[in-house]
Amino acid sequence: MTKMIVGLGNPGKKYEKTRHNVGFMVVDRFVANQGENFRSQPTFKADVATVFSQGEKILLVKPTTFMNASGLAVRALLAYYGLTMADLLVVYDDLDMAVGKLRLREKGSAGGHNGIKSILAEAGQSEFLRLKIGIGRPQVGKVVDHVLGRFDTDDAISVDLAIDRAQKLLQAWISGLPFKQLQEELNRL
Repeated sequence: MTKMIVGLGNPGKKYEKTRHNVGFMVVDRFVANQGENFRSQPTFKADVATVFSQGEKILLVKPTTFMNASGLAVRALLAYYGLTMADLLVVYDDLDMAVGKLRLREKGSAGGHNGIKSILAEAGQSEFLRLKIGIGRPQVGKVVDHVLGRFDTDDAISVDLAIDRAQKLLQAWISGLPFKQLQEELNRL
């Protein structure tokens, strides 16, 4: 059995550690904690790492397209590995949540997030697990500048703690906990 965890973000040094790349940060830490590395997979338009847990193959994915085309990598990998939407968990930033807050959803709309819009368009389904990490809304200035900006010191600490909590939730999902129990686990973290 195979599962796939996709972290959303924009490729390139320019976007590293920006708010919009918090999905990349989560999968980067997960892969590093497993002692693995990402490998470029141009065919899939993604960097992919493979880890094994309890005899199960886990694909960790960072699309190498920009955010608004993330669905291309997701669709290609789902098809290649014969995965269903039930085998998919997507990690991404949420502007409408407080910095560092985590929320788990089974389905829903894109909520204005271009990466999720792309996945919905390419996959044609909205029922897949989503782990959202709050990045907060800007008090002043443009949203685009906020999401493509870096966290200040206080927010960076909150996000770092959220990424640690996200690791535990990903492990619980990999171990097979159903959605309701995952939500309970999230409430305990």
